[in-house]
Amino acid sequence: MVAECIMGGAVIMIILLVVVMPVAILLSGALAAALIGGLVKKDVDESHKESELLGLSESNPWSQEKTSD
Repeated sequence: MVAECIMGGAVIMIILLVVVMPVAILLSGALAAALIGGLVKKDVDESHKESELLGLSESNPWSQEKTSD
């Protein structure tokens, strides 16, 4: 009975180490990257308000607006 309990605990630890931990690490890295990217973009946008490239970077190149030929 004790051996079965130990095996169950070992299986749970293996599942945690193989499945849960890598997923948690990847998701926390993605969250950190999103936060840092948002903060850096906000800072750069504020420091380059007068730049003509700021409007270009925020425009949608795939929009179907007609341009004059």
